[in-house]
Amino acid sequence: MNSMLPVPSPDALAHSRRVVTHVHALLDAAGGWIPFSRFMQAVLYAPGLGYYAAGAAKFGAAGDFVTAPEMTPLFGRTLAHAIAPVLRETGGDVLELGGGSGRLAADLLAELDTLGALPPRYRILEVSADLRARQQQTVATDLPRLASRVEWLDAVPERFSGVILGNEVLDALPAELVHWTADGPRLRGVVRKGDGFAWEDGPIADDALRERATALALAPGYVSEINPAAEALVASLAQCLVRGLILMIDYGFGAREYYHPQRSMGTLRVHYRHHALDDPFYLPGLCDLTAHVDFSAIARAGVAAGLELAGYTSQASFLLSGGLAELLMQTPPEDAATYLPQANAVQRLVSPAEMGELFKVIGFTRGAVGELAGFAQGDRRHTL
Repeated sequence: MNSMLPVPSPDALAHSRRVVTHVHALLDAAGGWIPFSRFMQAVLYAPGLGYYAAGAAKFGAAGDFVTAPEMTPLFGRTLAHAIAPVLRETGGDVLELGGGSGRLAADLLAELDTLGALPPRYRILEVSADLRARQQQTVATDLPRLASRVEWLDAVPERFSGVILGNEVLDALPAELVHWTADGPRLRGVVRKGDGFAWEDGPIADDALRERATALALAPGYVSEINPAAEALVASLAQCLVRGLILMIDYGFGAREYYHPQRSMGTLRVHYRHHALDDPFYLPGLCDLTAHVDFSAIARAGVAAGLELAGYTSQASFLLSGGLAELLMQTPPEDAATYLPQANAVQRLVSPAEMGELFKVIGFTRGAVGELAGFAQGDRRHTL
């Protein structure tokens, strides 16, 4: 175990061993080999065991990473201004995918109330019972007068109008890992090695995935991700959307940058107690696994499903166009104790050296939806 990393408690180590045992059973049932996507699915989402399905802290200083809503309420407030015209135009609801701690829901609803643009319902699609309970507690504690508007879903609704919002959702969907070799692309999979795991490549059985990997024509030795699950999610959202906006915020690139020759080891990352690691087999069940988003693939999936690509830009451009700076200035700079932490958080959200450039915002629409101020400047659709 890496001596530079925080030491997990005995209970946490015991939990990780249970996750390892679970994955070993999957391997045994599958003949000793599973694709990495299935490993990622298991360690993140296995009921009662996976990282997002069990009870460990994930967000904030006590967790493994900090998301934008946890940094400052100005993030949610700015998104409220961005989506308020759509809610007024459509009269629809908000559907948040993966509600995290519930912080974004509380901040969004409070600002939408101030703007006179409350949706009839704020719906959260959350597969984790643990996170659902945390979201319910956050909303009930911080926004009790609006808590009755919030409901939780187990699946995408059949029909929906309004705004569908996903912040750091696509990166957590299990990705396929591909290794390009002199003999063509191979699917990187997982096998048992002692008490842990090791890599082993296998054939790509899925014709569509094999064709995509072959068309990329990357140099032998190149390893990277292709994420059909993320594209399938966008397609399923398109199928349910009658009228409105789909807004996805995540870290990633267009395809040309995603598969750049210098990014030959891919984008797969492990997050553990605010440390970024490269070994996805480290403490399974206690670490978050993510892969950056190929926004070109996401754009193709949305358009193929009948949506209009309404915008694609950096997080910095979207938030600043949406009024982030003006909202910050509602706190007087003279009130340093309040202003400075918010200003520091805003700097992190928009700085090119932090989240401002790496994070992107992509929007799809169906039907008339009103003004989309966040995409008024910095349009990057031509880069997809």
